[in-house]
Amino acid sequence: MKNTLIIRQLNNSDYVDVWHAMQNFTDNRDENTADELWLVEHPPVFTQGQAGKDEHLLMPGDIPVVKVDRGGQVTYHGPGQQVIYFMINLRRRKMGVRELVTLVEDGIIASMADFGIIAKAKADAPGVYVDNKKVASLGLRIRKGCSFHGLALNVNMDLSPFLRINPCGYQGLEMVQTIDLQGPSSVEQAGDSLVKHLSELLQTENLSYQTGLDTLHDH
Repeated sequence: MKNTLIIRQLNNSDYVDVWHAMQNFTDNRDENTADELWLVEHPPVFTQGQAGKDEHLLMPGDIPVVKVDRGGQVTYHGPGQQVIYFMINLRRRKMGVRELVTLVEDGIIASMADFGIIAKAKADAPGVYVDNKKVASLGLRIRKGCSFHGLALNVNMDLSPFLRINPCGYQGLEMVQTIDLQGPSSVEQAGDSLVKHLSELLQTENLSYQTGLDTLHDH
């Protein structure tokens, strides 16, 4: 199963439901479980990672805040943002978490390059940036040698909720989205491009497309 990758389209799904599904998937997978990428948009939500400090939540207002088990600080998810979760057996692939972070960043950078956007990673601040503005955020969790959580690429969304927080713990960090950079204008377009590059970087030989979480079952 090492070179099989399931691409699971979850469309617009509740954050907490998908988070718990990621935990269940990771807890129940075994050496023969294929790796998966989950593509999803979430209704508006702030998520606070394990390093998250409450002072970075400036004025969440009517948007719920969920404390989660990924690395990193606070970020925002909402419609028009392509989120991809990485359900990868790192032990089987003999990959370290730093290698996975670099792979994810490289995939985003390659995807942006297809649209003529020059994007870069920063050694001291995970994620991907265009002219020092953040276009994609990144946060992972490793359990039993397997990853969950992942990336969030700003595509065509309302960026104003980012002003209610210090994104990723950086005061005044400016966010940018691909539609304003003449890049992808829809999550579908962004998702297709990201899957193409990420699956190549993951050395996938067999891609399988599935939809929904109802096909996930406990062993």
